[in-house]
Amino acid sequence: MVDGSSPGDGALICGSVAYDTILVFQDRFKSHILPDKLHILNVAFYVPEMRREFGGCAANIAYGLRLLGDRGVPMATVGEDFVPYRDRMLSLGVPVDHIKVIPGTFTAQAFITTDVDDNQITAFHPGAMQQSHLNNVSDAGRGISWGIISPDGRDGMQLHAAQFAATKIPFIFDPGQQLPVFDAQELKTFIAAARVVTVNDYEWGLLQQKTGLTAADVAAQVEALVVTEGAAGSVIYTEGGTLKIPAVKPEKVVDPTGCGDAYRAGLIHGLMRGLDWETIGRTASLMGAIKIESRGPQNYHFTRAEFDRRYREAFS
Repeated sequence: MVDGSSPGDGALICGSVAYDTILVFQDRFKSHILPDKLHILNVAFYVPEMRREFGGCAANIAYGLRLLGDRGVPMATVGEDFVPYRDRMLSLGVPVDHIKVIPGTFTAQAFITTDVDDNQITAFHPGAMQQSHLNNVSDAGRGISWGIISPDGRDGMQLHAAQFAATKIPFIFDPGQQLPVFDAQELKTFIAAARVVTVNDYEWGLLQQKTGLTAADVAAQVEALVVTEGAAGSVIYTEGGTLKIPAVKPEKVVDPTGCGDAYRAGLIHGLMRGLDWETIGRTASLMGAIKIESRGPQNYHFTRAEFDRRYREAFS
């Protein structure tokens, strides 16, 4: 069973806060796109079903930590349209003290159109996220025992890594979809400063390609390299060996959006408590499975007792 006691400190989560608008096209994209006309593509999709979700890596991770009984402190930049999101975060007990509103901008937004085959066409507007370098890690004050750099503005990610290192706060480097914007030397600098590196299997392949580093090379510099592999589970590489963490089978598969962020909330939860890597990995795996059972990145719920029961059932 996972230790449910509070460590007293919080985790500073540098990353995005975003609105996700999901549009459902009740047909197949391929039936409406002519391959020989791609050079003059002009297509419209009728989407009678639409919903808006609260997302963004920093907010998603903070939400998961809140459910686990931890204090996750998001640090992000948002636009003038943040008010509804702010009200929701406050109602959930997620701090907004270090979320900076940038005048004249929109909060980051993803517009995702999905067809009946689950293919997706996404348009992403970074908006205020590009100004994340205006935030400073030291502004979070005392009581921060861990940090994470998740996908955010390019300059902000680099600056916050340097600030975590300067303040001697251990942090997780989680480049996500921003990984391609950094060159080999920049990625090596992140790794050298981080305590933990976490990527999915595709991102790990890209990271290896760009840097030439092996799992052993990365594990020699950090406490752990964590590679998630979807339904195949995850692998944790440390200097002391390699751990294969099984995926927890969800009770139902509804929506994988935000699964990786829920997993990372589990990682931070275990790191804040000084748990062993097997327990940390299992906690993260269960978090991902529970999230998959609900639509949207921040609509899953559980009590501490329910989480501990499912942990026992999954790993006994």
